[in-house]
Amino acid sequence: MRLIGKIWIAAQLLCAILPSLRANDASSQIHQEKPTRVIFILSDDHRYDYMGFTGKVPWLKTPNMDRMAAEGAYFRNAYVTTSLCSPSRATILTGLYAHQHTIVDNQAPNPGGLTYFPEYLQNAGYHTAFFGKWHMGDHSDAPQPSFDHWESFTGQGVYYGPLLNINGEHIQYPDTVYTTDLLTEHTLNWMQAQPKDQPYFLYLSHKSVHAEFAPATRHQGLYTKKQIDLPATFAQTSTDAYQALLWPEWVKQQRYSWHGVDFMYHEKRDFHEQVVNYCETLLGVDDSIGRILDYLDAEGLADSTLVIYMGDNGFSWGEHGLIDKRHFYEESAKVPLLMRYPAGINAGQTVDALTDNTDIAPTILDYAEVPAPDYFVGQSMREVLNGTPPPDWRKEIYYEYYWEYDFPMTPTTFGIRDERYKYIRYHGIWDRNELYDLENDPDEMHNLIEAPEHQERIEAMAGRLYDWLEHSDGMQIPLKRTIKYRWGDYRHPNQY
Repeated sequence: MRLIGKIWIAAQLLCAILPSLRANDASSQIHQEKPTRVIFILSDDHRYDYMGFTGKVPWLKTPNMDRMAAEGAYFRNAYVTTSLCSPSRATILTGLYAHQHTIVDNQAPNPGGLTYFPEYLQNAGYHTAFFGKWHMGDHSDAPQPSFDHWESFTGQGVYYGPLLNINGEHIQYPDTVYTTDLLTEHTLNWMQAQPKDQPYFLYLSHKSVHAEFAPATRHQGLYTKKQIDLPATFAQTSTDAYQALLWPEWVKQQRYSWHGVDFMYHEKRDFHEQVVNYCETLLGVDDSIGRILDYLDAEGLADSTLVIYMGDNGFSWGEHGLIDKRHFYEESAKVPLLMRYPAGINAGQTVDALTDNTDIAPTILDYAEVPAPDYFVGQSMREVLNGTPPPDWRKEIYYEYYWEYDFPMTPTTFGIRDERYKYIRYHGIWDRNELYDLENDPDEMHNLIEAPEHQERIEAMAGRLYDWLEHSDGMQIPLKRTIKYRWGDYRHPNQY
């Protein structure tokens, strides 16, 4: 019996040790091997919790996003530093904050002189390709530096019948052609044409799920009559309720606007129908991910390929009475982030470390064993995978959004979020700032900005926020030389 007892104890010790051995082994593989291929898939306006495996929307099925999470890593606290298309995409490509690259909104012109991180991969012998929505600094579809192969469209693009600029030649597709599927097909064709030993970086940038939502024909009507549970902050409509919760006045006023639930897109629309359209449109992105994963698996390329899926910003569905993004509430600034690389990322792990879109460029270069430039402001996410994050991993993330002519309902916003609290500070508006305890108030319902017991914390967080701006040359608002003639019509300096 003593022998059996010793064997049992030894077995238990082995069970306890094996996971750490596997993690250490995977970590060592990360430093010994590099993926031959890196595929970065970006969607538009996909909020962090609208994926099947999160359980947020019980009837929403995303089998391929679920598959990526099961076969790789799910980053539960991934953010963008500006929740808006062009600034976020510019941050991903440059590794800089919006106030540094100065593409601060969807109209701000590209200042020139920016280096996109795929250029470093090109110089290291990688083939590079871009497919889809560019929309960074202007509406041009012209081929951009750092990509050997180019396919894009102007501005936001369309869901059906796109006009693609393919390496400088424009090709018009019929109205029956669904853009998400077309981009995926062209992506797969390009992948198939690459020699199996040729390193490459592929950037697939979907228009989906940007409004106006339009699902693929095969998905239309799949969720008809479905509804979501309204968020806890949806129905706070009265002045008394806003006063009691200490929400800013601009939030109350925005409720009846383009980005509010009471007059969304300046129409009286059915809220649940909009959510259904959004979810049905998202299914095309999930199919796209699945087709790429299936190809890699079928060709025996999965183990040597890093696949990253991310949203360029989040999207509110009724929280605080709002839709869309721009603000620093969780559903706007938080995004889905999934990574799969069987040879170097342990399957089925959830990463709680705070990450943001400044980390994409240094992460991809790190995996490719290409030195990252010193000016990058983010960190390689390899450090938080397969084990405990290092002691020097960030303890907070920062946020900035600059007021726009076309959408003046949301003020200029700066924010800081640490492992528990979020502080939001507004500029150029006579209104309240905000502080939330995300541990006890994940819905951000109870603003603690006037709570006596939090005043020292507010002062400290405001100090760190200003330190971040000062140290990163952000103590000014980047103005852009644009002229507004009418709603939605901007002209850049070269169009005067």
